[in-house]
Amino acid sequence: MIYLDHAATTPMRPEAREAMEPYLGEHFGNPSGIHGISRRAKNALEASRERAAELIGATDPLEVVFTGGGTESDNLGVAGPVLATGQHRRGVAVSAIEHEAVLETAGFLERLGHPSTVVPVGADGRVDPDEAAAVLSSNVAVLSVMAANNETGVRQPVAAIAAAAHELGIVVHCDAVQAMVSEPVLVAYLGVDLLTVASHKLGGPKGVGLLWVRRGIDLEPVLHGGGQELGRRSGTHDVAGIVGMVAAMEAAAADRDRFRREVAAAREVFERRVIPALDAEVTASPDDRLVQHSHLHLPEISAESLLIRLDGAGVAAAAGSACRSGAVATSHVLEAMGIGPGQAGSSLRFSFGWTSSVDEAAAAAELVVELAEGLR
Repeated sequence: MIYLDHAATTPMRPEAREAMEPYLGEHFGNPSGIHGISRRAKNALEASRERAAELIGATDPLEVVFTGGGTESDNLGVAGPVLATGQHRRGVAVSAIEHEAVLETAGFLERLGHPSTVVPVGADGRVDPDEAAAVLSSNVAVLSVMAANNETGVRQPVAAIAAAAHELGIVVHCDAVQAMVSEPVLVAYLGVDLLTVASHKLGGPKGVGLLWVRRGIDLEPVLHGGGQELGRRSGTHDVAGIVGMVAAMEAAAADRDRFRREVAAAREVFERRVIPALDAEVTASPDDRLVQHSHLHLPEISAESLLIRLDGAGVAAAAGSACRSGAVATSHVLEAMGIGPGQAGSSLRFSFGWTSSVDEAAAAAELVVELAEGLR
C-alpha cells in the first residue's frame, strides 16, 4: 500500500513506541495516587508536561492541559472561555474553514444562546485579517482560527488575525494540528491565547492531545469529575499516551529539516507527473500551503470513483477531512472558498508524511494518471 493520507493520521514513530513501553507495563500507575507506583507515573507526566511546553515555546508548563485528542482540545479551547465569561461577552467567532471539532462546538454554543459569527475566507482559502476585524464585535468572547487547513494545507496569517482580535479584547484559539507536522509552532510567535495539538498527526498514539492555555485565561471545563489538570480537564491520565505524544513531538521537531526536504521532493515528483497529464490544478497557491499537502482538482473525474479505484490499486488518499465517519461529503472548506459542487466533487487530497519517499510518490502518480484517464 502506498499511503498518501498522512493528514488523516500517520504511522507511529519508533521513538513514541519506545517511550510508551514502560508505561504500558511495569509503570502502569495512576498519577493521581500517592504511593510509589503512582509517583513514578506522576513524574513521567510532569516531565512530559515540561517538555511539551518547551516544544511549543511556552514559559510555564502548567499552561499545558493534556486531553483525549485534538477534538477534545478544540472543544475545550473554544467552549471553555465562552462558558467562563458569564453574561459580559457571549459570542463565538470561527473561520469558515475550521475543522468540524471547532465548527460543531460553535454550533453547540449557539444552541445554548451564544451567537456565532463566521469569518469568511477568500478564494485562496485564507482569512484576511482586516476582513476578520470587520466582522468581529465586542460581544465576541473567543475567535478560533487554524494555523493551516487540514484539507488544502493553506496556511493562515494567525499572528495578524490574533492582533486584530486582541484589539477588541477577544480571546484567540488556534488549531495547530496540521501545521505542527512540518513547521515550528511557537505560541509567542502566533500571539494566540489557546493552542490545540494532536498526537497522532505527529507520529504519536491516537486518543491523546494537548491544549495550551495562556496564564490568566478563564476556562470552564467541559469534562467534570476528579478535577485533574488543575480542574480544567477531569479524567485519569493516559500516561503512556502522553509520554508517546511528547516523544513524537520531539521526534518531529528533530526530523523537521529532513521531513521538509524529502517530502517537498516527493510532492514535486508527484505533482510534476499528475498536473500536466490530467490538466489538474493545485487548490492552493504553492507559497501558501504546507509542504505535505497536495490538494488537486482533476477535471472531469469523480473523486469518489477515483478513490475507490486507487484503493483497489493499493494507493490510499482522501477527498477531504477524515472526521466524517468515512463519508464522502461536499467539503465545507472548498465551499467557503467559492468552489462549486462540480469542482469540489473532482478534487482529492494527497498528503505526504515522515515515511513518504520519492519512489512511492512517483509510483502513486503513475497510478493516479492511469486510473483517472480510464475514468475519463
